[in-house]
Amino acid sequence: MQGGFDVLTGDQSCDRMEMLKAFDETKAGVKGLVDSRLLKIPKIFVRPSEELAQELTHENTHKFQVPVIDLSGVVQDADRRRQIVEEMRNASETWGFFQVVNHGIPPSVLDRMIDGVRKFNEQDVEEKKKYYSWDKTRNVRFNSGFDLFTSRTANWKDTLTMSFSGPDPIDPQEMPPPCRDSTMEYSKHVEILGNTLLGLLSEALGLKTDHLKNMECAKGHNFHCHYYPACLEPELAIGAAKHSDAGFFTILLQNQIASGLQVLYRDQWIDINPIPEGLVVNIGDLLQLVSNGKFKSIKHRVIASHVGPRISVACFFSGPVYEAKIY
Repeated sequence: MQGGFDVLTGDQSCDRMEMLKAFDETKAGVKGLVDSRLLKIPKIFVRPSEELAQELTHENTHKFQVPVIDLSGVVQDADRRRQIVEEMRNASETWGFFQVVNHGIPPSVLDRMIDGVRKFNEQDVEEKKKYYSWDKTRNVRFNSGFDLFTSRTANWKDTLTMSFSGPDPIDPQEMPPPCRDSTMEYSKHVEILGNTLLGLLSEALGLKTDHLKNMECAKGHNFHCHYYPACLEPELAIGAAKHSDAGFFTILLQNQIASGLQVLYRDQWIDINPIPEGLVVNIGDLLQLVSNGKFKSIKHRVIASHVGPRISVACFFSGPVYEAKIY
């Protein structure tokens, strides 16, 4: 493996594709690089100079805060529900992002989900390699970013993907033992919350509560469990490059160790700091589409940090992705 890391540090005679292949062949991910005690990050993780220079044009400010919506009373209190719907409408039209608290998922379930992802990534590398794959038909796969070979800069993260939306139901035995039980438990809770949010978003669009659910917007879901190790040179790297989510909406669980998620609001990068027991919700491209642009799918990213690991679990609700559907 050490030879692979020598190639990764690179010189002028070593091209980018060779370095990417060398990194991929280790099947150890970014954490494998960190564990090898490199003194600087490999060139495939260094952002282009023009991109680093552009950072200066995007002020990172604490002047704005992503809305926080308290869901308590959403079922029992009609007046409270109308207030929540209005808050969600405002957030979805302006930010495309909001955080929810008192969402009904027990803190112990959230903690176990984060802990399971940590245990998977911090187990013996030979165990992780069993799941390393680029085969999108597999319900469970581990790698270092879906766009490793196509992006300008490799992302400083490792990802475990678990799909609950494939043509064949996921077998719990397919899941890695360190996070099997916690994922199955969290999946049940987050599916309930997803349908609750769909009802509120439908009402926020002036539609009947079950409108978006009847469109199968929450049919199946996928977990992308991200592990961002501490980075030696975070000012040069990126945890997750600027993007918007392709599905209807995303529910994100993140640990409390470090802020890293940022949303591009009014041409400024705004930190979305973790709040205890809170979950981040963001509108995806498909919901922007079916709402005729009323709800916004906003660009966001994750910055690299000296502090880590940052752990997050993104639950994507993308509808019936394995069949044709007209909206």
